[in-house]
Amino acid sequence: MASLGQAGAGDQAAEAEAEPGPAAAPPPPPSPSPLGPLMPLQREPLYNWQATKASLKERFAFLFNSELLSDVRFVLGKGRGGAAAGGPQRIPAHRFVLAAGSAVFDAMFNGGMATTSAEIELPDVEPAAFLALLRFLYSDEVQIGPETVMTTLYTAKKYAVPALEAHCVDFLTKHLRADNAFMLLTQARLFDEPQLASLCLDTIDKSTMDAISAEGFTDIDIDTLCAVLERDTLSIRESRLFGAVVRWAEAECQRQQLPVTFANKQKVLGKALSLIRFPLMTIEEFAAGPAQSGILSDREVVNLFLHFTVNPKPRVEYTDRPRCCLRGKECCINRFQQVESRWGYSGTSDRIRFTVNRRISIVGFGLYGSIHGPTDYQVNIQIIEYEKKQTLGQNDTGFSCDGTANTFRVMFKEPIEILPNVCYTACATLKGPDSHYGTKGLKKVVHESATASKTVFLFFSSPGNNNGTSIEDGQIPEIIFYT
Repeated sequence: MASLGQAGAGDQAAEAEAEPGPAAAPPPPPSPSPLGPLMPLQREPLYNWQATKASLKERFAFLFNSELLSDVRFVLGKGRGGAAAGGPQRIPAHRFVLAAGSAVFDAMFNGGMATTSAEIELPDVEPAAFLALLRFLYSDEVQIGPETVMTTLYTAKKYAVPALEAHCVDFLTKHLRADNAFMLLTQARLFDEPQLASLCLDTIDKSTMDAISAEGFTDIDIDTLCAVLERDTLSIRESRLFGAVVRWAEAECQRQQLPVTFANKQKVLGKALSLIRFPLMTIEEFAAGPAQSGILSDREVVNLFLHFTVNPKPRVEYTDRPRCCLRGKECCINRFQQVESRWGYSGTSDRIRFTVNRRISIVGFGLYGSIHGPTDYQVNIQIIEYEKKQTLGQNDTGFSCDGTANTFRVMFKEPIEILPNVCYTACATLKGPDSHYGTKGLKKVVHESATASKTVFLFFSSPGNNNGTSIEDGQIPEIIFYT
């Protein structure tokens, strides 16, 4: 298309020769554009172009990136090389169209501080992203790709075009994978896109190992790192998570131009270090990794070794709350109908056998606490496959009670898969004062979920080395699980 003011007189003469009747008067000589030379435009005839466009959308789309009727020009890439030609890129536009599609442009052109300038510089906007924005405002056409989606999202937010913003988020969602989840999470937090951030976190939960192995993991900021480390739903062993955090710390030292030393890695990690759940590691994992990393102080290393090996355990500042990557709602069943007191402990395990009608994952037990007021207990919990006598999971831990007849949660380090119609033994070995205990026990307990699916537990007394717990009376009143 010829530029405005450069309409080919020959084109119009040709049209006149094709028409019957008297010859048309020659057109006046073209006047130069008030905006000066612009970008190369589409080669279409200017005269009566409206008749070739059947709809309003087509007519406005024809004006996109066209000097025809334009009354403003945007200058992008100034001072940065901008356009491929090596200089600033000038893009023609129409104030009315932009103001009709964006409150920011409306204020820019019609507000109390409206600009009257024919050229507006936008030094912080990428030309490709700005063209994508204009294309959308003129035609509703979405033209984004992997290389431009983030800058287009930024531009859509900057100029308050939520429909284009939604298209960008939808594009990112469809292309979200474990290997780009951390990169997109950083951008989602930067652009305040909670929906996209939530989807990124879900992907990281499901494929944590793949996500932290990706190159983008070491590029995230400290706040994003902490937001991930705080999650209870990561599916990764804590020792491997610690190794990834050390890699991040080394990259951060380099970004801050600090020598990669133990002290500097500890410095850049800051609050993130306290979010590593060292008590979830085995003593072998701790000894092979964190204990030799130089990031923990000597005192912290000693305290954690004592936490792994002695009872009563010294308090450590790191949480031992398990990370459970299971989806859905946590469920719990209680097999007793009444609570009594007094149940004593002498080093023998309380045990109860059970089967379930469907596949579940057990994450912990609810246990009774002291009848003598607030007290700390040491406890070892286990689940054993009865026929094979194989321990499927155990945790040597502790819990605090408040002296009431309530139950208190004691959790495994990782979920334990329970198969339907297989017999298992639940074990709890407590060290502490006399506690409450349950009575009027049920042999069959049914848990019904909102989806009407039933989880049926059948309980059996456990013979042999047992502290007295049975179907009717004793400890281990609750089993906490996910379906």
